[in-house]
Amino acid sequence: MIRSLGFLFLENLCRCTLASYNARFYSSRVLRPLSISPSTNPTASALDSFLAGHRHLQTQVIGQEHLVQRMLMTLLCGGHLLVEGAPGLAKTRAIKCLSAIIEGDFHRIQFTPDLLPSDVTGTEIYRPEDTSFVFQQGPIFHNLVLADEINRAPAKVQSALLEAMAEGQVSFGRQTFPLPELFMVMATQNPIEQEGTYALPEAQLDRFLLQVIVDYPQRQAELDILQLVRSEAMSDTELDSTNQPTLISQKQVKEARQEMLGLHMAEPVERYLVELVLASRTPPADLAPYLELGASPRATIGLDLCARATAWLDGRTFVTPEDVQAVAHDVLRHRLIRSFEADAQGISNDALIESLLECVPVP
Repeated sequence: MIRSLGFLFLENLCRCTLASYNARFYSSRVLRPLSISPSTNPTASALDSFLAGHRHLQTQVIGQEHLVQRMLMTLLCGGHLLVEGAPGLAKTRAIKCLSAIIEGDFHRIQFTPDLLPSDVTGTEIYRPEDTSFVFQQGPIFHNLVLADEINRAPAKVQSALLEAMAEGQVSFGRQTFPLPELFMVMATQNPIEQEGTYALPEAQLDRFLLQVIVDYPQRQAELDILQLVRSEAMSDTELDSTNQPTLISQKQVKEARQEMLGLHMAEPVERYLVELVLASRTPPADLAPYLELGASPRATIGLDLCARATAWLDGRTFVTPEDVQAVAHDVLRHRLIRSFEADAQGISNDALIESLLECVPVP
């Protein structure tokens, strides 16, 4: 009897010890992953990095929230951005601030009437030591490229960007040189000066994912700009300072793009954005006299990518028709060609896009 009680005591002791061990094991193996830092989760890390970059850019580029958002959206979609606005509206500052927080290099090209295509793409250099020619890469071979005042260069120079922006490569003679995997062109143009400028051809405009129109900041933003510039002058701060932290790495950009492409887009939303583009080609009777040429299939692809980017940056896993409407103006603005009658009546592309959004039924 005493022996049976001893075995029963040992059995209960083993069970209690095993239960205590299991509790410690599961608390360390199961509950601990809930407190893992975001850097070990690729998706969360990429989104957090983009949001941190967005917050940082808003403190450096004051009064241009729309431009800041569209720059990050263009980077996320792997496209190129055309920015139009009057001088002094922080267009150059915005891209320089973006380059400071991204893992990659940056180069600015000032477009002038005497610029040559080789000044952008590169040229061959003769090496007398071995009597050979070596291709010297131009400024286009960088991760972020600012084409400042792109409409000041003639069409021959502007066309040097076509292959780079569309194909991600540069051809020189019989050789083809690939561009970096992370490659983004932000071009600026001044709309108030037409003397000594060359309008961008429609083929090149179609290469830009978005066209953003920047305007003057509000009163409070103007005061904040004064304080920011004064503080930078007192601390001797440079925009492209190397001591600024890298908030977005190239790996995180790649992860973000994969996550963005994996978002759910219902079939009615897909049909909605397609119908929106088709309506620009065959507009209703009241809009037909004002549209000479509608948007290309690149507009359909751009609407899809930008709508997904809007949903991803908002932290959602699905795309809504409102996401398509939010990016429609910037995606279609430079892809619609107005008729002479629309120009005579002062009807802008934004007004035509607004009419297209009204005539296409929302699912």
